[in-house]
Formats: sequence, structure tokens, C-alpha cells
Amino acid sequence: MTDDLFSSVTPTAAPQRTDPRRTGPVRVALIGYGFAGKTFHAPLIRAAPGMELALVATSQPQVVGADLPGVRTAASLTEVLADPGIELVVIATPDAVHAEQATAALNAGKAVVVDKPFALELADARAMVDLAAARGLFLSVFQNRRWDADFLALRREIERDRLGRIVLVESRFDRHRPVVRDRWREAPGGGVWMDLGPHLVDQMVVLFGRPTSITCRLATQRDGGKSPDWAHAVLDYGPLQVVLNAAMVIAAPEVRFAAHGTSASWLKAGLDVQEDQLKSGMTPGAPGWGVDPRPATWVDGDTGARSAAPGPAGDYPAYYAAVARALKGQGDNPVPPDQALTVMEILDAGRESARTGRTISL
Repeated sequence: MTDDLFSSVTPTAAPQRTDPRRTGPVRVALIGYGFAGKTFHAPLIRAAPGMELALVATSQPQVVGADLPGVRTAASLTEVLADPGIELVVIATPDAVHAEQATAALNAGKAVVVDKPFALELADARAMVDLAAARGLFLSVFQNRRWDADFLALRREIERDRLGRIVLVESRFDRHRPVVRDRWREAPGGGVWMDLGPHLVDQMVVLFGRPTSITCRLATQRDGGKSPDWAHAVLDYGPLQVVLNAAMVIAAPEVRFAAHGTSASWLKAGLDVQEDQLKSGMTPGAPGWGVDPRPATWVDGDTGARSAAPGPAGDYPAYYAAVARALKGQGDNPVPPDQALTVMEILDAGRESARTGRTISL
């Protein structure tokens, strides 16, 4: 490689802006072909109407060649940013270089999608938002779990007011992975709060906006753990309280969502199936895509009667379809920078709460 794929660069390309009048596909470069790039971004970009995965920057060109015949590879981010044909750069590299690489792409005049977390530091996230605004460039964060089947179902229940006034929401990502893996997500500086926390927090921001405060606790529970593998946070919305939990040593992850209101409760077990479908090689949007095999349960507050509450199918392909429309001037950014910045502010406040043992106001 001519330079480190996981490092920032000083771009030399002239600024490129997407022309909303153009009719051809948006040409996309994917930076990184690890788990996120291979499992999520590449197949979803290729499935999106109006998009073309034109280039992948990777240290494993042979793997990309086998998986994505006909897609060009690059050895460095510098090479990608010097290509005038690339309009959108998707950052799917380790979290620690998200801010540096996204900043380099913006300085090169490219539209940018950043995998979550937006950045590791709030100041870096703010700088990216300011830079994109100053240059009039598209900037978005890949928050695919806004399109989880269970979250879409919960959002619909709330919009239909079937639960009454919501007083408590519990959202959990609990897994049983008791053995520490040798990967950057579990290295010092990583952990579940910055890995799964962005999903948990983002979903609540979509539903309820910014909380007034956060109280957060982090712990390392596994033998040999180098970063927090348990996170528990309470978001204060006044009468509404939101409890978030992420853990790596729970063998019975039965609670995914529980929402309680003055009229009823809504309970959901099991995780969205789209990640497993992508891992299996299923084509996004194929028959059966995103269909939840375990519908939620609706519990009447007066009688205690329980009934199945089927919801819509999950729809990860919706994210990049919306990005393509936005870049052509035909729709809105599906995860705009101001929302991404709110998520970062809450994550940062959560770390401060865990460090000091205090509730942090927002």
C-alpha cells in the first residue's frame, strides 16, 4: 500500500459536488472491507437504486475481487480522494480514524457517510459537522438500526397512541460472548458503549429527542477484558424514563424492547434478522427480507390480556436508497448531522457520568 488505509491523508483532489440534475448512479467508494464494510455497506450500496459501488479501498484486494467481481480496488485513501469520478465516500474503518478520514474526504469535496460511531470525541464530531456545513457537502452517519423491524414496530405503536402516554422504555442489546476477542472493538478505548451505545441512543433520539440528563455506568465483566463490556444508562425525559443496557455475558437475552404506557405495554424479544441475513449472503430486499419471526406482544393495561402485535419488516436498504435520493436533490438526508451530533453529545455525557459517578445534564 502507498499509505496506511487506517490513517488520515492530506487530499490533493479538487472539490467535487454532486449535481442534483444528473441522472446517472452516484459513484461510491467504500473505505475498509472488514466486518462492517463486507457485511453491511457493500451489499446495501449495491442494492440501492441510483448507486454504484465503484471502488473499495482495502488491504485485501483479493478478497474484494472474489466477493465483488468487477469492482475496482485501491490501496489507500489518497488514491480514492484523487479520483474525480467518486462522489460519495463511505468510511467503514476502525472507529479511531473515522474523524480523520471523514475530514480528509470532506476537504477533498466528497460527500461522506460515516459508520457509527460518528467519532470517538465530541469535538471531532462538531468539527466535521461545521466543515460539511461550510463547504455545502452532504454528511451522514450509518444508523441502520433505525430500520430494524422491532424498532419500526415500536415507532408505529407510539405513533398510533396505542400505549397511551409512555412512561418507561427499556431497550437492551444483550449477547453471550464471554470470551474476549482479539479485535479493535474490544481493545482499550473501545467497548460496548461506543459500539452498541450509538444504536441504543440513536433510536431514542429518533423517538423522543434530546433527554434532559443521563446517568451511566460502565463495567468490564469478562476475564481478560480490556474495555467495558457492560453498559447501563438512564435517559431522563421528565415523566418518561428510558433505560438502556448493553452486555456481553447474558445467555438469556429475552428482552429487546419493553415500552410501558398509561393504556398498555408492548414487549419484544429477539434481535432483528437483517444482520444474520446479510451474513448468510442473502440479497437485500429478497423475499423474506427483514421479516420478524417473533412478533411483539401487546398487553392491555385494564385486563392484562395479551395479543400478538405484528409489525413491518425491517428495511436496511432504505438508508442508502435515501442517501442516493438526497445526493440527487430528491429527498432528505436520512440521518442528518444535527441528529448525529446529538447522539455524540449523549454518548460523551454517558462516559463522563460513568467516570465521575454523577448524573450529567444535557
